[in-house]
Amino acid sequence: MSTPVARYASVDALRGLTVAAMLLVNDAGDWGHVYAPLEHAAWNGCTFADLIFPVFLFIVGVSITLGLGARTTTQAVLVRALRLVALGLVLHVVAHLAMGTASFRVMGVLQRIGFCYAAAALLALHTSPRTQWAVFGAILIGYALLLFAAPMTKDANLASRLDTLLLGRHAYEFDTGSGRGHDPEGILSTVPALATTLLGVRCGAWLQRGARRTMIAASLAALALGALAAVVQPFNKQLWTPAYVLWTGGIAIAVLLLAHELVDRRGVPAIGRSLGINAITAYALAWLAVCALEGGGWGAPLYRTGFGWIVPRFGPEAASLAYALAFVALVWAAMGRLARRGVRIRI
Repeated sequence: MSTPVARYASVDALRGLTVAAMLLVNDAGDWGHVYAPLEHAAWNGCTFADLIFPVFLFIVGVSITLGLGARTTTQAVLVRALRLVALGLVLHVVAHLAMGTASFRVMGVLQRIGFCYAAAALLALHTSPRTQWAVFGAILIGYALLLFAAPMTKDANLASRLDTLLLGRHAYEFDTGSGRGHDPEGILSTVPALATTLLGVRCGAWLQRGARRTMIAASLAALALGALAAVVQPFNKQLWTPAYVLWTGGIAIAVLLLAHELVDRRGVPAIGRSLGINAITAYALAWLAVCALEGGGWGAPLYRTGFGWIVPRFGPEAASLAYALAFVALVWAAMGRLARRGVRIRI
């Protein structure tokens, strides 16, 4: 008989809200007019948009711990990781063909999730908590030393050099055009992203034990250490600096603890759960919708027709945000329909 797996509505809800925030940031109506918190930092810095992906990876780690059961095997972990990576590659093929991008991205959000999931889940399966903490610390210290040995400039950094060597030169850019030539989900920066996922693995164990005081202390410690580390090596999402791991990790622990308190302990409705139980499906659906709209030339006319009236009244940033909110609402409604039918698509 397999060990029953506990399910926390708070974790599902937080995962769903994180996906909603990801779609909100990724699907602006007018990229020339976006409110500052919804834009990634051009290089150093940490905006609201820069918090979303690490929080999601942290939740992946939490879910690994909560989902471990007697039937969890190395093969099952690797197969799921391969499915995530394969789906990411397929989505990039679709975007490349539909929108005529200049180059094909080998790495990406789902690919990074797949690699981090595989490594963190295997460590959770086969190693002790002490070993997991040792790996976490070794990653942060080792990566910090690597960054000290190489420039942290936008156009000349160790991560960009390795990505170019292994994957070829990219033409991927941030929406601001400030990230030319560097893939923010490259190979080397996936290693510290694993540290974020491992922090979630350990936090999932605290959540299972009801160790709320430990979570509070860990959140405060991570925030303090992150702030101190940022004095030497700034927050940087593209490089996923150790300061960024600690700072975003501290925020993620605090947000998870708040969600647990409200949803699991006080019975507040788990808003976002329908998105959370089909998070990858929601992400893929949104991706394909964007490819269809932009590839078919319908995106700009739809924006002008449906949201152009907002510009003279409230400004272009408000119109751009309204479009993004409508996009999120449609995906959310689709996932809500799946949830009502009891459909859960596990990638």
